[in-house]
Amino acid sequence: MTFQSSHWQQCLTTLLIAAAGAAVFRYLDFPLPFLFGPMFASLVAALAGVRLRTVAPVSKAARTVLGVAVGASITPAVFMQLPNMALSVALVPLYLLVIAGIGVPFFHKVCGLDRVTAYYSAMPGGLQDMVLFGEEAGGDVRALSLIHATRVLLIVSLAPLILTGIMEASLANPVGARAATLPWQELLIMAAAALFGWKLAERAGMFGAAIIGPLIAAAACSLAGLIHSRPPAEAILFAQFFIGTGIGVGYVGVTLRELRNYVATGVLYVVLLAILAVIFSEIVVLSGLAEPLEGFLAFAPGGQAEMTVLAIIAGADLGYVVVHHLTRLVLVILCAPVFAGYLFTQKNGSGSTVAPPEKPEDRRQD
Repeated sequence: MTFQSSHWQQCLTTLLIAAAGAAVFRYLDFPLPFLFGPMFASLVAALAGVRLRTVAPVSKAARTVLGVAVGASITPAVFMQLPNMALSVALVPLYLLVIAGIGVPFFHKVCGLDRVTAYYSAMPGGLQDMVLFGEEAGGDVRALSLIHATRVLLIVSLAPLILTGIMEASLANPVGARAATLPWQELLIMAAAALFGWKLAERAGMFGAAIIGPLIAAAACSLAGLIHSRPPAEAILFAQFFIGTGIGVGYVGVTLRELRNYVATGVLYVVLLAILAVIFSEIVVLSGLAEPLEGFLAFAPGGQAEMTVLAIIAGADLGYVVVHHLTRLVLVILCAPVFAGYLFTQKNGSGSTVAPPEKPEDRRQD
């Protein structure tokens, strides 16, 4: 009973802090107040030692909104444009190979992390997916969590500055129409796509089920002509709020040593990723495969949810951006365990094989 009371107190504290951050950012007229306000307020509170906690089902439900938003953007017109994106999408596997070729040695040789942790720290996949894969392979979960949280935090923070300061893009585009202006039948269909898509994908064991499942369901509805708009603005703002809060909460309990080692390492790696992202986005822009805004957002190595939000409020071609991020995430999720298994069972100099590292559950049995 005491545990449950403490649990809900932490959840309530988190919501109040996040709401205060959103209110302050909105009052100061800062960009994306419902994303950045909760994110920075939660981050400051976490670093100050406040015990924060998110309500996991609510956070996942927030991600289903973005899954539906992406799926609803896959219209017949976008589907017909997929062949035109082929050359640009073909660069994504090369992009990932370059990232792995630079990132793994950086984390292993330069930063001194073990090979498992180095490998999964370098992979620009979803935070939860990379931490889960890394944990199953015997990596350092805390290091993985902080490195990926830092990657997402910095990219989400810096991308709007680049969009407005360098590309002169506007972040004032409406995130969606108000719920009251949308047909109630379409609202019900989108809600059903979010719920059933999420749960069916979860039952199938799909990674990123809260986004991918609703995305597939909403895309099917969009292509069938059942829905013609994204989720309402209220739902998008709800998603922003809980995604921003989740990023900040990721720093709960961080120590000075971890700040010095893992967070600083994550910052340096983001610099390397930024350089690679600029190179590849310039390739697609100079080749005439994309406009600068879409090229930048398509190759920015942030989380799919966060990049979706930025694409919506920047008025970018959401279909183009999402296709590239989905390709990246699918390749990372499907290929990371395969390449990791090959990497950690390769032959050493004496001809014997190097066994994979112990899993955490194996250590607990000793």
